[in-house]
Order: sequence, then C-alpha cells, then structure tokens
Amino acid sequence: MNNTNLLKTGFVNERFRYYEKLVAELTMMSDMFMRNVLNILECVEYVLRVITENDDLELTEVVVQKDYKNLQGRSAVLDCVAVNGRKEIYDIEVQQEKAGAGPKRLRYHSSIIDAHSLFAGEDFEKLPESKVIFIVDEEVENEVAPILHIKRTVRETGRDYNDKSEIIYINARMKENTDLGRLMHDFHCTKAEDMYSKVLAERVRVLKETQEGVEIMCKEMDKIYKAGELIGEERGKEKGKYETAMKLLELGAREDMIAEAVGHSVEEIKRWKNDMKRQ
Repeated sequence: MNNTNLLKTGFVNERFRYYEKLVAELTMMSDMFMRNVLNILECVEYVLRVITENDDLELTEVVVQKDYKNLQGRSAVLDCVAVNGRKEIYDIEVQQEKAGAGPKRLRYHSSIIDAHSLFAGEDFEKLPESKVIFIVDEEVENEVAPILHIKRTVRETGRDYNDKSEIIYINARMKENTDLGRLMHDFHCTKAEDMYSKVLAERVRVLKETQEGVEIMCKEMDKIYKAGELIGEERGKEKGKYETAMKLLELGAREDMIAEAVGHSVEEIKRWKNDMKRQ
C-alpha cells in the first residue's frame, strides 16, 4: 500500500508502522521521548547527579509533565520536576531551539515553582531551594561555556543574594570529554548501544527495542495524530496537517518523515519550520 500520505489514508496499521520508524530516530533531545526516559526515578537521579556534580543526590519524587495552574494568568506544564529528601526542587527542560529558552521563560518557570511551593499563610523562610535546568540544542558560537549557572547577586558587593534559587543553562551541542559532555552525547543518541550511561541506555533500550516500550511511544504519537485530525475536522485539513507537522518537529522527527506523514514536500515542511521559528 502507498503510504505517502498517512493522514489521508487513515490506515491504522500503516500509521503505526510509521510511528515505529519515528521511534527509532528519536533521541532524548525530543521532548516526548525525554519525558518517557525521565519518568524513571533512577534516570533522573543520574542526570541530576552529573549536572549538579553531586554523586550523593537522592530523589524522593519525579513527575513528568507537571501542570502548574495559575488562576490569575498563564499556567505552565513542566517537562520533569523532581524533589529530593530535603524538599529541594529540580525542573529539567529540553529545548531543540534556543528561541524557546529565553531568559524570561526561565524566570517564569522559577517563579511558578515558587508560587506552588508554600501553603496559604506558610512562612516565606520555608520556601525550598530550586534549580531550573534548561538543556538547549544550541549551535556552538565562539567559546560559549557548556554550562552556565545563573544566580542573583548583589551588584555593589558581588556577593550571592542567597535566595536559594538557581537557573542552569546547558548547551547540549558541547560534548566535551567530561561527565557532562558524555551526558550530552547520550542525549543525542538514537541507539542504546551507543550511550555511555548504563541506566539511561537500559531505559532507551526498553522504549525502542521491546514491544511494550514501542507500544507506549506509538500510543503517545497517535494522540498527536488524532489531535491533528480533530483540528482538521474543525478548522480544515491543511490546518490539521500543519499542526501535526509542528508537533512532529517538536518531537525531533526528520523533515522527510514528516513530509511522508502529512503528504507535503520536504521544502514545504522546511518552510513551516522556519515560520515556527519566527513566531
């Protein structure tokens, strides 16, 4: 059967064969795939131990796609939120485009975590320490450091303001021969066998090489397909295809695979991608 337009044919088996091909290409730099790796506590512990250079770090809780409601304004769904035994909070976010990780977004993530960390009337001193970590697939320019630690300081003295909040910005393209560089290498691997970390590799192997894991990933991708289908019914088929293509781009799918899925040329997908960057 010709599968050049999966959204048009509507054949479920053909669609799932496409998903299986896509799963094989995904890396931890894909938002959806990363969340399915980091829904395992041991995987998050490993990632945070490397980033914080704290081999003793132990977590008590991990939540992926944690929804922080804001009744007065914009809410936020965070990729992966973890808590350790001292109630310190870590937010791990992965961005394929630098444009999605601007300073004000990082500031907002930090503030919305704070706003949900205290009960009504609770003393401000009980506000927990927090670290917002953005891992960004950024083109290497000049001598940019692989990791930036951003904290408030007092301008006049240069001293740490010590409000117990920190933003950590990581350039995922800088894969130096360090623990962090090897971690960033692993974030870009499509195959478990190519990864340094045994704990991350095992989770990737489960998601890519076992029937149960592939089914988990395919079902998540099918939600994206159905969401695009619904938009197509409500706002027109081209709008549905466009929205589906945008979601697949966010997942890290190759442009030629997206073109196959929505029945458009690779050039058109590239144009849509450039439009998305300008938004």
